[in-house]
Amino acid sequence: MSASVPTSFSARRRVLRALAAAPAVAAFSASIARDAQAVDATSTTIVLGDQAGGTRALAEAAKVLDSTPYAFRWANFQGAAPLFEAQRAGAVDLAPAGDLPVLAAAVGDPTLKIVATRVGSGAQLGILVAQDSKIRTVADLKGRTVFISSARGSISQFQLYGALAEAGLSKDDVSVRFILPVDAFAAFASGSIEVWATFDPYYGIAVQRGARVLRDGTGINSGLGFITASGAALADTRKRAAIADVLLRYQRAGDWAVANADAYAQIYATLTRSPLDAAKQITKRASLKQHFVSDADIAALQKVADAAYRDAILPRRIDVRAISDTTIGNA
Repeated sequence: MSASVPTSFSARRRVLRALAAAPAVAAFSASIARDAQAVDATSTTIVLGDQAGGTRALAEAAKVLDSTPYAFRWANFQGAAPLFEAQRAGAVDLAPAGDLPVLAAAVGDPTLKIVATRVGSGAQLGILVAQDSKIRTVADLKGRTVFISSARGSISQFQLYGALAEAGLSKDDVSVRFILPVDAFAAFASGSIEVWATFDPYYGIAVQRGARVLRDGTGINSGLGFITASGAALADTRKRAAIADVLLRYQRAGDWAVANADAYAQIYATLTRSPLDAAKQITKRASLKQHFVSDADIAALQKVADAAYRDAILPRRIDVRAISDTTIGNA
């Protein structure tokens, strides 16, 4: 495993043949093929955004994107900030991310729409120090510099502020610097960064390599992830139909991964070049269960939005319902 999380998928065919032979895959593929016949999305191409190869690994492990009636290509990014920059520029149609990055993206791009929700765990992220660090608790962070991945408005920033409040500190008690996760991974490994707030897969791999967790996101972060579609893509009838179909395929992929946890962890480890022990933990707590965005999801995310605005993480209040599309499942 290199210091970064590679995005190469050149070995996927060999691995999938060897590891993804679970009987459920064939059943999923057959049902997807039937669904695809009803999708009027031919002669269009959609760009599927991704972070650290996680969504692609899930889709390819479950083989849910085989034989789509439309063309697609992947666009991989190391974090939410560059992913949403690409979506805002029209280079990406779908973008998966955590709750707060979606809200931060909406500040700069009010045309994006939340179309699906992924249910995960707050254990997917945390605040890390080296194993031999003198910092033992979150309270010890007072006066320290904390590096956060990947940019202002990240889930790790929200988690850090929540952990500080829990420890009787405020955000003004620490200095904060933002850094992209691949750069942070290398700097943390070399000892250049003392405290790092980050998320999976970088978080899980760092812990597997010996990093000590001061506090994870359990009880602070919602554990919800979301998929957003660009306004331009949703306005295109063919792309909208393709997006609805992709979301159903992602949903089936998550169901497959839950039912075939060991196989998925092995495939994920190989496709992302992650250590198997780390991959097992990352996939176990990943946001796999997915559904079209609901009223309950909107209400849950609104609470995050209001808290982020109160804490000055967001420059203005976001109306979550205004950036949600609850009708995409009817496309």
